[in-house]
Amino acid sequence: MEFHHIPVLFDEVMEWMRPRADGTLGGGGHSEGILRLSGGTATLYGIDRDEDAIRAASERLKIYPGFHAIHGNFHDAKALLTAAGAPPLTGALLDLGVSSHQLDEGDRGFSYHEDAPLDMRMDQSTGLTAAEYLAQVTPEEFRRILTDYGEEKWAARIAQIFAEKRAQKPIETTADLVAVVDAAIPKAVRRKDDGHPARRTFQAVRIAVNDELAPLENALRDFVELLAPGGLLVITFHSLEDRIVKNTFRAMQHPCTCPPKAPICTCGKVPLGKVLGGGGVKPSNHEVQENVRARSAKLRIFEKNREEGE
Repeated sequence: MEFHHIPVLFDEVMEWMRPRADGTLGGGGHSEGILRLSGGTATLYGIDRDEDAIRAASERLKIYPGFHAIHGNFHDAKALLTAAGAPPLTGALLDLGVSSHQLDEGDRGFSYHEDAPLDMRMDQSTGLTAAEYLAQVTPEEFRRILTDYGEEKWAARIAQIFAEKRAQKPIETTADLVAVVDAAIPKAVRRKDDGHPARRTFQAVRIAVNDELAPLENALRDFVELLAPGGLLVITFHSLEDRIVKNTFRAMQHPCTCPPKAPICTCGKVPLGKVLGGGGVKPSNHEVQENVRARSAKLRIFEKNREEGE
Protein backbone atom coordinates (compact mmCIF):
# COMPACT_ATOMS: atom_id res chain seq x y z
CA MET A 1 0.00 0.00 0.00
CA GLU A 2 1.32 3.44 -0.96
CA PHE A 3 2.22 5.56 2.05
CA HIS A 4 -0.42 8.26 2.46
CA HIS A 5 -0.52 10.79 5.26
CA ILE A 6 -2.45 14.05 5.49
CA PRO A 7 -0.59 16.62 7.63
CA VAL A 8 -2.92 18.49 9.98
CA LEU A 9 -2.68 22.17 10.85
CA PHE A 10 -0.26 22.57 7.93
CA ASP A 11 -0.73 26.32 7.36
CA GLU A 12 -0.62 27.03 11.08
CA VAL A 13 2.60 25.05 11.49
CA MET A 14 4.24 26.90 8.59
CA GLU A 15 3.19 30.24 10.06
CA TRP A 16 4.55 29.51 13.54
CA MET A 17 7.59 27.54 12.40
CA ARG A 18 8.90 30.26 10.10
CA PRO A 19 10.57 27.32 8.43
CA ARG A 20 13.13 25.82 10.73
CA ALA A 21 13.44 22.15 11.71
CA ASP A 22 11.41 19.03 12.44
CA GLY A 23 10.99 16.33 15.07
CA THR A 24 8.64 13.44 14.26
CA LEU A 25 8.51 12.70 10.55
CA GLY A 26 5.25 10.97 9.64
CA GLY A 27 4.67 11.16 5.90
CA GLY A 28 6.97 14.14 5.52
CA GLY A 29 4.18 16.63 4.77
CA HIS A 30 5.22 19.26 7.29
CA SER A 31 8.87 18.51 6.54
CA GLU A 32 8.35 19.12 2.84
CA GLY A 33 6.62 22.41 3.58
CA ILE A 34 9.47 23.57 5.78
CA LEU A 35 12.11 22.58 3.22
CA ARG A 36 10.18 24.15 0.35
CA LEU A 37 9.57 27.45 2.14
CA SER A 38 13.24 27.63 3.12
CA GLY A 39 14.11 27.55 -0.55
CA GLY A 40 15.63 24.12 -0.08
CA THR A 41 18.43 25.49 2.11
CA ALA A 42 17.25 24.20 5.49
CA THR A 43 18.87 21.29 7.26
CA LEU A 44 16.11 19.10 8.62
CA TYR A 45 16.26 15.94 10.72
CA GLY A 46 13.11 13.82 10.63
CA ILE A 47 12.71 11.15 13.31
CA ASP A 48 10.11 8.40 13.07
CA ARG A 49 9.56 4.93 14.53
CA ASP A 50 7.73 3.71 11.45
CA GLU A 51 10.07 2.30 8.81
CA ASP A 52 7.34 2.77 6.18
CA ALA A 53 7.33 6.49 6.99
CA ILE A 54 11.11 6.65 6.79
CA ARG A 55 11.15 5.00 3.35
CA ALA A 56 8.30 7.14 1.99
CA ALA A 57 9.71 10.42 3.26
CA SER A 58 13.24 9.59 2.12
CA GLU A 59 11.94 9.01 -1.42
CA ARG A 60 9.67 12.04 -1.37
CA LEU A 61 12.29 14.44 -0.01
CA LYS A 62 15.40 13.13 -1.74
CA ILE A 63 15.58 16.31 -3.84
CA TYR A 64 16.46 18.27 -0.69
CA PRO A 65 20.12 17.78 0.24
CA GLY A 66 19.52 19.03 3.78
CA PHE A 67 17.00 16.34 4.66
CA HIS A 68 18.12 13.54 6.99
CA ALA A 69 15.73 10.72 8.00
CA ILE A 70 16.39 8.96 11.30
CA HIS A 71 14.70 5.71 12.31
CA GLY A 72 13.97 5.86 16.02
CA ASN A 73 11.74 7.23 18.75
CA PHE A 74 11.60 10.99 19.28
CA HIS A 75 11.74 10.22 23.02
CA ASP A 76 15.40 9.42 22.32
CA ALA A 77 16.01 12.58 20.29
CA LYS A 78 19.07 13.72 22.25
CA ALA A 79 20.97 10.51 21.57
CA LEU A 80 19.72 10.18 17.99
CA LEU A 81 20.56 13.75 16.99
CA THR A 82 23.95 13.61 18.70
CA ALA A 83 24.77 10.42 16.80
CA ALA A 84 23.67 12.13 13.57
CA GLY A 85 25.99 15.07 14.26
CA ALA A 86 23.12 17.55 14.37
CA PRO A 87 23.88 21.10 15.52
CA PRO A 88 21.63 22.90 18.04
CA LEU A 89 18.13 23.17 16.61
CA THR A 90 16.48 26.43 15.58
CA GLY A 91 13.05 24.81 15.79
CA ALA A 92 11.32 21.48 16.34
CA LEU A 93 7.93 20.00 15.51
CA LEU A 94 6.45 16.95 17.24
CA ASP A 95 3.44 15.48 15.44
CA LEU A 96 2.05 13.04 18.00
CA GLY A 97 -0.45 10.25 17.50
CA VAL A 98 -1.12 7.82 14.67
CA SER A 99 -0.55 8.65 11.01
CA SER A 100 -3.22 8.39 8.34
CA HIS A 101 -1.21 5.59 6.76
CA GLN A 102 -1.14 3.55 9.96
CA LEU A 103 -4.91 3.90 10.33
CA ASP A 104 -5.66 3.17 6.69
CA GLU A 105 -3.38 0.14 6.34
CA GLY A 106 -5.66 -2.46 7.89
CA ASP A 107 -3.03 -5.08 8.65
CA ARG A 108 -1.26 -2.71 11.05
CA GLY A 109 -4.09 -3.36 13.53
CA PHE A 110 -4.78 0.26 14.53
CA SER A 111 -8.27 0.44 13.07
CA TYR A 112 -11.43 -1.00 14.60
CA HIS A 113 -13.16 -0.77 11.22
CA GLU A 114 -11.26 -3.69 9.64
CA ASP A 115 -10.59 -7.23 10.84
CA ALA A 116 -6.82 -7.68 11.01
CA PRO A 117 -4.12 -9.08 13.31
CA LEU A 118 -3.65 -6.96 16.43
CA ASP A 119 -0.23 -5.37 15.92
CA MET A 120 -0.52 -1.62 16.75
CA ARG A 121 3.25 -1.15 16.95
CA MET A 122 4.43 2.13 15.49
CA ASP A 123 7.82 0.47 15.07
CA GLN A 124 7.22 -3.02 13.74
CA SER A 125 10.88 -3.93 14.14
CA THR A 126 10.71 -4.15 17.93
CA GLY A 127 8.50 -4.70 20.97
CA LEU A 128 5.36 -6.69 21.71
CA THR A 129 2.42 -6.64 19.33
CA ALA A 130 -0.95 -5.70 20.80
CA ALA A 131 -1.97 -9.37 20.63
CA GLU A 132 1.13 -10.39 22.58
CA TYR A 133 0.53 -7.60 25.10
CA LEU A 134 -3.11 -8.63 25.58
CA ALA A 135 -2.08 -12.27 26.05
CA GLN A 136 -0.04 -11.40 29.14
CA VAL A 137 -1.74 -8.35 30.68
CA THR A 138 -3.73 -8.99 33.86
CA PRO A 139 -7.42 -8.01 33.92
CA GLU A 140 -6.58 -5.50 36.67
CA GLU A 141 -3.89 -3.85 34.56
CA PHE A 142 -6.16 -3.90 31.51
CA ARG A 143 -8.81 -2.09 33.51
CA ARG A 144 -6.21 0.48 34.60
CA ILE A 145 -5.04 1.29 31.07
CA LEU A 146 -8.65 1.56 29.88
CA THR A 147 -9.28 4.09 32.63
CA ASP A 148 -5.98 5.97 32.45
CA TYR A 149 -5.28 5.86 28.70
CA GLY A 150 -8.78 5.56 27.28
CA GLU A 151 -10.81 7.44 29.88
CA GLU A 152 -13.31 4.62 29.41
CA LYS A 153 -16.32 4.71 31.78
CA TRP A 154 -17.02 1.03 31.13
CA ALA A 155 -13.45 -0.05 31.95
CA ALA A 156 -14.40 -2.50 34.71
CA ARG A 157 -17.02 -4.26 32.60
CA ILE A 158 -14.77 -4.40 29.52
CA ALA A 159 -11.93 -5.85 31.60
CA GLN A 160 -14.27 -8.49 33.00
CA ILE A 161 -15.53 -9.54 29.56
CA PHE A 162 -11.97 -9.43 28.25
CA ALA A 163 -10.85 -11.93 30.90
CA GLU A 164 -13.81 -14.21 30.19
CA LYS A 165 -13.32 -14.21 26.41
CA ARG A 166 -9.53 -14.58 26.67
CA ALA A 167 -10.05 -17.70 28.82
CA GLN A 168 -11.98 -19.21 25.90
CA LYS A 169 -9.61 -18.12 23.09
CA PRO A 170 -6.76 -15.61 22.61
CA ILE A 171 -7.60 -12.01 21.66
CA GLU A 172 -5.59 -11.88 18.44
CA THR A 173 -7.48 -9.71 15.95
CA THR A 174 -9.11 -6.31 15.86
CA ALA A 175 -12.48 -8.05 15.51
CA ASP A 176 -11.78 -10.02 18.70
CA LEU A 177 -11.14 -6.79 20.62
CA VAL A 178 -14.19 -5.05 19.14
CA ALA A 179 -16.28 -8.08 20.18
CA VAL A 180 -15.09 -7.64 23.77
CA VAL A 181 -16.27 -4.02 23.79
CA ASP A 182 -19.57 -4.88 22.10
CA ALA A 183 -20.29 -7.58 24.69
CA ALA A 184 -19.39 -5.27 27.58
CA ILE A 185 -21.24 -2.08 26.65
CA PRO A 186 -25.05 -2.30 26.40
CA LYS A 187 -26.47 -1.83 22.91
CA ALA A 188 -28.53 1.17 23.99
CA VAL A 189 -25.38 2.91 25.24
CA ARG A 190 -23.44 2.00 22.09
CA ARG A 191 -26.15 3.55 19.91
CA LYS A 192 -25.83 6.85 21.77
CA ASP A 193 -22.03 6.91 21.61
CA ASP A 194 -20.55 9.78 19.63
CA GLY A 195 -18.25 7.64 17.52
CA HIS A 196 -17.26 3.99 17.56
CA PRO A 197 -17.62 2.44 21.06
CA ALA A 198 -14.27 0.65 20.70
CA ARG A 199 -12.23 3.77 19.95
CA ARG A 200 -11.29 4.41 23.59
CA THR A 201 -10.22 0.79 24.10
CA PHE A 202 -8.11 0.83 20.94
CA GLN A 203 -6.53 4.13 21.99
CA ALA A 204 -5.67 2.72 25.42
CA VAL A 205 -4.09 -0.45 24.02
CA ARG A 206 -2.15 1.52 21.41
CA ILE A 207 -0.76 3.91 24.02
CA ALA A 208 0.27 1.02 26.25
CA VAL A 209 1.90 -0.97 23.43
CA ASN A 210 3.90 2.05 22.22
CA ASP A 211 4.57 3.60 25.66
CA GLU A 212 3.44 6.96 24.32
CA LEU A 213 2.78 8.97 27.48
CA ALA A 214 5.27 8.15 30.24
CA PRO A 215 8.37 9.49 28.42
CA LEU A 216 6.62 12.51 26.86
CA GLU A 217 7.43 15.15 29.50
CA ASN A 218 11.14 14.31 29.49
CA ALA A 219 11.14 14.32 25.68
CA LEU A 220 9.63 17.82 25.62
CA ARG A 221 12.29 19.07 28.03
CA ASP A 222 15.00 17.39 25.96
CA PHE A 223 13.83 19.18 22.83
CA VAL A 224 13.85 22.53 24.60
CA GLU A 225 17.39 21.76 25.73
CA LEU A 226 18.31 20.97 22.11
CA LEU A 227 16.97 24.32 20.90
CA ALA A 228 19.42 27.17 20.48
CA PRO A 229 17.02 29.00 20.99
CA GLY A 230 13.82 28.61 18.99
CA GLY A 231 10.31 27.28 19.00
CA LEU A 232 9.00 23.85 19.94
CA LEU A 233 5.70 23.04 18.25
CA VAL A 234 3.65 20.03 19.32
CA ILE A 235 0.52 18.69 17.62
CA THR A 236 -1.64 16.65 20.00
CA PHE A 237 -4.68 14.52 19.20
CA HIS A 238 -6.24 13.57 22.52
CA SER A 239 -6.69 15.10 25.95
CA LEU A 240 -4.14 12.88 27.73
CA GLU A 241 -1.12 13.87 25.67
CA ASP A 242 -2.38 17.45 25.34
CA ARG A 243 -2.58 17.77 29.13
CA ILE A 244 1.03 16.61 29.49
CA VAL A 245 2.22 19.10 26.84
CA LYS A 246 0.22 21.97 28.34
CA ASN A 247 1.40 21.32 31.89
CA THR A 248 5.03 20.81 30.86
CA PHE A 249 5.07 24.04 28.86
CA ARG A 250 3.55 25.91 31.80
CA ALA A 251 6.12 24.43 34.20
CA MET A 252 8.97 25.50 31.92
CA GLN A 253 7.54 29.01 31.72
CA HIS A 254 6.89 29.23 35.48
CA PRO A 255 9.41 26.88 37.15
CA CYS A 256 9.65 28.72 40.48
CA THR A 257 8.84 26.46 43.44
CA CYS A 258 8.96 29.16 46.12
CA PRO A 259 5.87 29.69 48.31
CA PRO A 260 3.39 32.00 46.54
CA LYS A 261 3.71 34.65 49.27
CA ALA A 262 7.53 34.63 49.37
CA PRO A 263 8.83 38.19 48.86
CA ILE A 264 11.66 37.04 46.58
CA CYS A 265 12.53 33.90 44.66
CA THR A 266 15.10 31.76 46.44
CA CYS A 267 14.77 28.49 44.50
CA GLY A 268 16.91 29.85 41.68
CA LYS A 269 14.81 28.33 38.93
CA VAL A 270 14.45 30.61 35.92
CA PRO A 271 11.94 30.42 33.06
CA LEU A 272 13.16 28.49 30.04
CA GLY A 273 10.87 30.36 27.69
CA LYS A 274 7.27 31.29 27.14
CA VAL A 275 4.08 29.69 25.89
CA LEU A 276 2.68 31.15 22.68
CA GLY A 277 -0.59 30.58 20.89
CA GLY A 278 -2.84 31.00 23.91
CA GLY A 279 -4.66 27.81 24.82
CA GLY A 280 -3.53 26.04 21.67
CA VAL A 281 -4.23 26.54 17.98
CA LYS A 282 -7.08 24.48 16.55
CA PRO A 283 -7.77 23.56 12.93
CA SER A 284 -10.14 25.67 10.89
CA ASN A 285 -13.67 24.53 10.17
CA HIS A 286 -12.63 24.12 6.54
CA GLU A 287 -9.78 21.76 7.44
CA VAL A 288 -12.05 19.65 9.66
CA GLN A 289 -14.57 19.38 6.81
CA GLU A 290 -11.78 18.28 4.45
CA ASN A 291 -10.12 15.92 6.96
CA VAL A 292 -12.29 14.65 9.81
CA ARG A 293 -9.21 13.27 11.59
CA ALA A 294 -8.08 16.84 12.21
CA ARG A 295 -11.05 17.61 14.46
CA SER A 296 -9.28 16.69 17.71
CA ALA A 297 -5.89 18.16 16.77
CA LYS A 298 -4.36 21.04 18.69
CA LEU A 299 -1.08 22.88 18.13
CA ARG A 300 0.83 24.06 21.20
CA ILE A 301 3.88 26.33 20.97
CA PHE A 302 6.75 27.00 23.34
CA GLU A 303 9.53 29.47 22.53
CA LYS A 304 12.84 28.99 24.30
CA ASN A 305 14.50 32.10 25.73
CA ARG A 306 17.76 33.38 24.40
CA GLU A 307 20.63 32.94 26.80
CA GLU A 308 21.94 36.09 28.44
CA GLY A 309 24.62 37.68 26.34
CA GLU A 310 23.32 36.31 23.05
